Amino acid sequence: MLRNTFDTVAERYDRVRPSYPPPLVRRLAGHAGLGPDSRVLEIGPGTGQLTRPLAETGCRLTAVELGPSLAAVARRHLAAFPRVDVVVDDFEHWPLPTDPFDLGVSATAFHWIDPALRVTRTADALRPGGLLALVTTHHVRGGSVEFFADAQRCYERWDPATPPGLRLESEDVTATDTDELTAGARFEDVTVHRHAQEITYSTDAYIEVLLTYSGHLALDESARRGLLACLRELIDGRYGGTVTKRYLHELITARRTGR
Repeated sequence: MLRNTFDTVAERYDRVRPSYPPPLVRRLAGHAGLGPDSRVLEIGPGTGQLTRPLAETGCRLTAVELGPSLAAVARRHLAAFPRVDVVVDDFEHWPLPTDPFDLGVSATAFHWIDPALRVTRTADALRPGGLLALVTTHHVRGGSVEFFADAQRCYERWDPATPPGLRLESEDVTATDTDELTAGARFEDVTVHRHAQEITYSTDAYIEVLLTYSGHLALDESARRGLLACLRELIDGRYGGTVTKRYLHELITARRTGR
């Protein structure tokens, strides 16, 4: 399964994946009213990119991570927070505690959970009135726009799954479908706040980021080598050794109903 690929590159994932914009984290903590009395469930923390700033609020946090290597890195970063517990399990089968949580959060991970279970199990884990907060990450048009158009020729050559003529979309037409949160009447009051950031990468740094994406990791070795060599040549030869990538993060929140 593609979601298992991240655990094979846990140290690189921790080193190069971007952190979430501080205004997004502040909005999340404020909306949830996080503090020492808060009980928080995090689904798919990875190496703790969002876990660490949440832990700084003093909350009691349980993080359920599928990958043992990712969890080990997260525990290392969270050693200074005794109220944080990182559990290795898949959320679909993890036994829910008797005491419900005040906040359930998942950052760039909820889409990996079985769609038949993720909403109902998260609702079951929360108290009535508890908050669900999802953070999504989209790769959108911006930064080095021409590079990302030129790069598609590399993908079309080396990755047979690449649709011809694929281009990044602008953020005004990019949005996560939130219908599943209210379809079963388990959640209400859905809100969406958007936070964008641009990051400039050297050639080596950009290649390292690509080597944390499931689609790149799943390519066979020869195709992956060819793709990365093509992109490296493009960045160094036409873009002066740096590219800027634009990320759009959505903070999606919903309240659990009494049902």
